[in-house]
Amino acid sequence: MSTPRAENVGILAIDVYFPSRYVDQAELEQHDGVSAGKYTIGLGQSKMSFCDDREDISSVSMTAVQGFMEKYNISYSDIGRLEVGTETIIDKSKSTKTVLMKLFEESGNFSVEGIDTTNACYGGTSALFNACQWVDSAAWDGRLALVVAGDIAVYGKGAARPSGGVGTACILVGPNAPLALEFPLRGTFMEHIYDFYKPDMSSEFPTVDGPLSVTSYVRAVDHAYSAYLEKLEKVAGIANPSLDDLDYVVFHSPYTKQVVKGFARMVYNDFLRNPEAETFAEVQQFKDLSREESYGNKVLEKAFINVSKSQFASKTEASLLAARNIGNMYTGSVFFGLASLLSQTPFEKLNGKRIALFSYGSGCAASTYSFRVRADTSKIARTIDLAARLDKRIKVAPADFEKIMELREKTHNAQEYEPTGNIEELKPGTYYLQKIDSKWRRAYGRIPLD
Repeated sequence: MSTPRAENVGILAIDVYFPSRYVDQAELEQHDGVSAGKYTIGLGQSKMSFCDDREDISSVSMTAVQGFMEKYNISYSDIGRLEVGTETIIDKSKSTKTVLMKLFEESGNFSVEGIDTTNACYGGTSALFNACQWVDSAAWDGRLALVVAGDIAVYGKGAARPSGGVGTACILVGPNAPLALEFPLRGTFMEHIYDFYKPDMSSEFPTVDGPLSVTSYVRAVDHAYSAYLEKLEKVAGIANPSLDDLDYVVFHSPYTKQVVKGFARMVYNDFLRNPEAETFAEVQQFKDLSREESYGNKVLEKAFINVSKSQFASKTEASLLAARNIGNMYTGSVFFGLASLLSQTPFEKLNGKRIALFSYGSGCAASTYSFRVRADTSKIARTIDLAARLDKRIKVAPADFEKIMELREKTHNAQEYEPTGNIEELKPGTYYLQKIDSKWRRAYGRIPLD
């Protein structure tokens, strides 16, 4: 007997995990001897989460999944697909998904499709698409799907380090979802570029061309957003679509100042489509500038940031709570933005609204896609409880943070190693690394629940 075709496929529930400790960005500015505001204003960051040698990508993913299943009271036997999006690689062959199967053992459910998806910060979005398309397809067996998206973002000492962070999102995908994915409203852009990549397998640190990465992000906004608007016009029948047709917009956030620029870029694209609109009266001097000439044009960038301020405040600002206070979670970043929006916006304001997401991964891959809010999101907001959880973290002095980063660097890819990080500061329910044996096999424990 075939399974009836699913309807309103999308996100049934979501939760996020981030470490118990953070460093204050203003204090880090002083410690690093940089000008006041370089991290807090220039990057738009307030705090940055981090972890020591007790947590790796497998442990943070297990913490996110087990915590999610307990909070929402979901049985592992109800899961038929598990997709993981991450670029934090601790094994060149064995996927993080296979480690997560340890959590399924007690249920006896080993029939779970899906593996890891990797392309910088875009892997989580690809994992979500895979899960949603499985539920929407003839291959669906009636069970639900889990999507895990997260990373440990660390950089070497220097200008890039303040743009790090740690976080993992866990998402339940199925039919009749409160957040229904709008098939086929999706615009995708991909090209080959060396803006951010990790060729050195002996290090956690990426190789980054900062200016090129910023330009690549903006170019991806241009193409993915424009392709999405074309779908709105052709598929949804919306004449002359624009940001006015999107109620909320959530962005991948390497740092929140980039999101401000990304939103302004969408407004610039609206301007190119309808330059004579009254709202663009102040930016007519850019009408004859080619798109290629616009990249890196700081005068244009500032002008469209100013033009877009009111729309940004109403459509995007609420989605930046996690990014501003945790940092970059790579694949999890855009979903932490969605979690922030849901936790800060009452269902009454979300009901029936369209939430668009822009996902970007260096290298590069990007998509703009959207959800329609079809049912009450209040339980999701209560479960995430984001603001309260952020307030309960432990602040660490920059000097101690620096020592912990040095420890991670020295012990990366270690074998026959027992971590030295203090597990007493880990939250109840957190999985942690106990040891790595001579064959690089990892053993984990879990902090008991209260």
